[in-house]
Amino acid sequence: MPATFTDDYATRTSSARRAAMRIAEHLTAEDLKVDPPPGLTYDELALWKYQRYMEDYLRCVASVDDNVGRLTAALRERGELDDTLLLYSSDQGFFLGDHGWFDKRFMYEESIRMPFLLSYPRALDGGRVHDGIVTNVDLARTILDAAGVEPHPRMQGRSFWPELAGHHGTGDHADPPPDPPARGFYYRYWEHDDVFHKAPAHYGYRDDRYKIVYFYNDGTGLAGTGPFTYPGEWELYDLERDPEELHNVADDPAYADVRARLEVDLWHAQAAVDDRPHPGQPVPAGIAALAGRTGT
Repeated sequence: MPATFTDDYATRTSSARRAAMRIAEHLTAEDLKVDPPPGLTYDELALWKYQRYMEDYLRCVASVDDNVGRLTAALRERGELDDTLLLYSSDQGFFLGDHGWFDKRFMYEESIRMPFLLSYPRALDGGRVHDGIVTNVDLARTILDAAGVEPHPRMQGRSFWPELAGHHGTGDHADPPPDPPARGFYYRYWEHDDVFHKAPAHYGYRDDRYKIVYFYNDGTGLAGTGPFTYPGEWELYDLERDPEELHNVADDPAYADVRARLEVDLWHAQAAVDDRPHPGQPVPAGIAALAGRTGT
């Protein structure tokens, strides 16, 4: 069981507390598939539900692993494994009882950190770990780069192939990497207060140490969102000192400079993908000061 299974959200915002994603309370009869045994206490029932949840989840993972094995065995038998770029990943992370939750949606680590394995024996040495920041929108450009194909100008993301291979493309494509490694990434969840999970709408920015999140708590009339809105709230985490994200330091004076910098980074990262801040979010002081100096 995760160390944070009984998390009480003591320093977290009310936005996080409203989510209907707790294993102990919100797994449905359809999720569980069988009725729990009678006579269990609340804590015993929570543990029973967790075990049911994990048994189902791990059965799915085992099935995926079996079929990845079948695929790689077939490629090896045909003599094509060394010349095949294989990527094993997921569309997002998942809460496995962390913070007492199931599902995903939030910008907490367990939800946004995706499994990712890559194999291309002909071009890459095995047994290495890439510790840079990579997002799912980077995958398409990276695959094209590995194949020596130019991406369409409208494609988002960046190729991290040079960080793996030391150059662009394969064969004669040996240009130096044009872009530095990613400093951070932008995340947004828009399906505010949906009927099942009640997760709050939010966006944020994460770099190699810190994460800032703004819960704007408004569905803005989009299909699938709920009708209720709530005041905006901030969370900030020092992932080096607090990897489990138990201590929100958004209002800690010791992190005032970090928060100010990250609010500016968030503003720029959002603009870079043609997204816009919610009207309830104040303009960061660093952005306002710059606008004042330039007269914009």
